[in-house]
Amino acid sequence: MLSTDDARNGSPSMHATTILMVRKEGKLVIGGDGQVSLGPTIVKGNARKVRRLAKGEVIGGFAGATADAFTLFERLETKLEQYPGQLLRACVELTKDWRTDRYLRRLEAMMLVADKDVSLLLSGSGDVLEPEGGVMAIGSGGNYALAAARALADTDLDAETITRRALQIAADICVYTNGNLVIETMDCER
Repeated sequence: MLSTDDARNGSPSMHATTILMVRKEGKLVIGGDGQVSLGPTIVKGNARKVRRLAKGEVIGGFAGATADAFTLFERLETKLEQYPGQLLRACVELTKDWRTDRYLRRLEAMMLVADKDVSLLLSGSGDVLEPEGGVMAIGSGGNYALAAARALADTDLDAETITRRALQIAADICVYTNGNLVIETMDCER
């Protein structure tokens, strides 16, 4: 996203994405759409905003400015190397830096990250939040996907099916979300 100052100065604001995380019955799924819009224009329809980190042990998805998110993913990778196997601690340390560092403070993105044990939302305002009921979403269509996933969570559907259906519902409602999905899954049973 462009900054609020850019939007006030007449630059079109960038809207990007819907990212959804569902943890159910020993499965973790993070999925996202591929659309990036600048004002009323779709500038990319197949962006990959969900990816694996820490040699595949962590899945992350981002909403917001792409360059900012990649910077944050790199910083998170560094923290995960510093604190191997400790996603929560790495995320807390990242958000401390994000909140206090002059450069990082300007980054406009949110992240959902998870490993076999923990799922988290990270923001530049210092938030490190665990999802309620195993479901969390961010981005322009995040509230639509979250509502749909919560409604589907009590059914017999598995985590991946819930994620796909909820993201499709968001894509049908939110003009900043498309149906070009990237889905990453992880088995969390030990």
